[in-house]
Amino acid sequence: MTAVLIADDEKDIRSALKIYLSAENYTLYEAATGKEAIDCLHEHGIDLILMDIMMPEMDGITAVAKIREESNVPIILLTAKSEDADKILGLNIGADDYITKPFNPAEVIARVRSQLRRYQSLGGQKQTEEKIVIGGIVLDDAAKMVTADGEEVTLTPMEYGILKLLMEHPGKVYSTKEIYRLVWKDDPIRSEGTVAVHIRHLREKIEIDPAHPRYIRVIWGQGYRFGG
Repeated sequence: MTAVLIADDEKDIRSALKIYLSAENYTLYEAATGKEAIDCLHEHGIDLILMDIMMPEMDGITAVAKIREESNVPIILLTAKSEDADKILGLNIGADDYITKPFNPAEVIARVRSQLRRYQSLGGQKQTEEKIVIGGIVLDDAAKMVTADGEEVTLTPMEYGILKLLMEHPGKVYSTKEIYRLVWKDDPIRSEGTVAVHIRHLREKIEIDPAHPRYIRVIWGQGYRFGG
């Protein structure tokens, strides 16, 4: 049975979401704080989390960051229209999608179904030696194929090489010279511009919002890293 966790400090919102999702035959859990959400994740086999941003004790953004340290379970943020900055921050640190309040029941169901299809099609995001899965990005090195949120993306050989390098070592910062030497297999003379152009094109293909990337992050004065 698919398990969905609804994390929101407003009981009426939790009740409404339970009504929307009850027809889908999900096992539904509730949490009123970010801490309760993390505890529930540890206690039960959760397949998807609906996470409110503004909650007491531990807000949704902090909870998303902590969950991403240990799990790739899909997370859909529950946001108010006034929380655009927090929504972008949440996506940047690992949330998969968002729904704006007040909710449209059909949209809630559609977005939950979409995230669960992607997650379950990847076998719960298990990683093999030839397949790297981080967030919504899947790199299948055997097939030389990359998908972003379930959609196949077409990369040039150099874009693929950059993505593979960064995904194989998430959190590690690579300078432009290191990236050029490892991907192009050449002396990294005047490599900064070339790498930057390829990074920009890569972001346009895999990021929801390339201007606010959640996967390929720039560390000013140092280089690039995947995630974090």
